[in-house]
Amino acid sequence: MTLRENTAHFLDRPIVRNGIIAVILFNAVLLGMETSEPLMAAAGSTIIALDMACLAVFVVELALKMFAQRLSFFRSGWNLFDFLIVGISLVPGAQTFSVLRALRILRLLRVISVAPSLRRVVEGFVRALPGMGSVFLLMGMLFYIGAVMSTKLFGDSFPEWFGDLGNSAFSLFQIMTLESWSMGIVRPVMEVYPQAWLFFVPFIMVTTFAVVNLLVGLIVNSMQDAHAEEANVRTDSYRDEVLARLRAIEARLEKAQEQNVHEHER
Repeated sequence: MTLRENTAHFLDRPIVRNGIIAVILFNAVLLGMETSEPLMAAAGSTIIALDMACLAVFVVELALKMFAQRLSFFRSGWNLFDFLIVGISLVPGAQTFSVLRALRILRLLRVISVAPSLRRVVEGFVRALPGMGSVFLLMGMLFYIGAVMSTKLFGDSFPEWFGDLGNSAFSLFQIMTLESWSMGIVRPVMEVYPQAWLFFVPFIMVTTFAVVNLLVGLIVNSMQDAHAEEANVRTDSYRDEVLARLRAIEARLEKAQEQNVHEHER
């Protein structure tokens, strides 16, 4: 095996992957500790040194991946994701500017690229995006219709909730999430407009129980499809490995038979 193959094999070892996950989680704890002024006053230099050590581990890991995979490194979306997350911490001034310091917590997202189960969840979510776009368009149309209707119906008496399209859309969003929708908005409106439930109840039924559950169903189906494809890939790779071994055994048997024939001829 070449040095690149040995490096790739080393990075694929479970102990190495689990070690990277442990460093990521430890680094996330360190970044949380940096938000505590008493801790930074007592052990700030140690925390910063450990944070830099974790960053050094991430840089070495990416360097080894780039060495092992060469140009194919940049063909993987997950590798580009890791490269971006670690690169943010290497930007000059990242230790000075508060925004860049805050972005360092994004290193925790590297767990997604390292843990296969989390990768499946994200891949399922990404696969659901095209279908989710149609659902979001439908929801936007429903919200626009509801905002116009509620502004016309309740805007004069409740301008703080339904005075214009923006306030109406925000109030309807609160109602859709079922956050203080009854005592906070709907019942006060019904004290002035007793028949207001004829508008709010169908809106909740359509948006909360139908459209939102449709989004959940799309994501679940996409994750199942991603898991099935991954299982098929594993099955195909296992089958190819078995066939390769059978061919090797067949070649050895043919070679042994040829040797026996030559011995009998002698």
